[in-house]
Amino acid sequence: MPMIDVDGLAFHVRIDGRDDAPPLMLGNSLSSNLSMWDPQMAGLAERYRVIRYDHRGHGRSAAPEGPYSMDRLGQDALAIMDALGVAQAHWCGLSMGGMTGMWLLTHAPDRIGRAVLANTAAHMGPPDLWNGRIRTATRGGMEALVDGTIQRWFKPGFAERDPAMIADVRAMILGTPVAGYQGCCAAIRDMDQREAIRGIRAPVLVIVGAHDPATTPAAGQLIAEAISGAQAVTLDGAHLSNLEQPKAFTRAVLEFLG
Repeated sequence: MPMIDVDGLAFHVRIDGRDDAPPLMLGNSLSSNLSMWDPQMAGLAERYRVIRYDHRGHGRSAAPEGPYSMDRLGQDALAIMDALGVAQAHWCGLSMGGMTGMWLLTHAPDRIGRAVLANTAAHMGPPDLWNGRIRTATRGGMEALVDGTIQRWFKPGFAERDPAMIADVRAMILGTPVAGYQGCCAAIRDMDQREAIRGIRAPVLVIVGAHDPATTPAAGQLIAEAISGAQAVTLDGAHLSNLEQPKAFTRAVLEFLG
């Protein structure tokens, strides 16, 4: 589990799969870490050199005071690729990871082969929503946010069906540094990629959660319609569709990447 220096900050990176396999980079959601991809690893690592990392302010990566920007999050991903000698990689990102993927596709198109944009949005307003979450984290830490986050992330009843999964997710959210959460909230608050993504020419798969209240099916449809030739698939889940529907999610990714 190497630590990679990006502009003087340590980023936690994990690599699975054969060194000579095609590289696939994974980008995690707000309030999570690279372990959110554990259910996908057995399938993905059979075919790809899978590069996972904790976003700035998350997991074991550095959590400097924000605010952050989508430019900064995208540049972090490029710096990790550079440090590993990866000229081009496929990308699979969920929520904030999908937003980072859109930035990469528009600002560094030669670095990304095929891209999966899952449970994500090109714009997420209003600003008061994100400012409110930033204030809540200041007052009560991640403890004040964890219950509402879990409610958005999973369909009603899932917590009762898989309490062990929910316990792991709760620990992941609570382990997110407040400064990192707030910095990334600011990046999402200030992001608007609705026009920029119209210029994307890479092959793209948009994965939508049919019951996602955060990045709604309409938000996914907007992305799919804006990107020429984009494919779309809808899964029977809420926001973290890769955890709620792990087999279907992994199958969709593998079928698209080829």
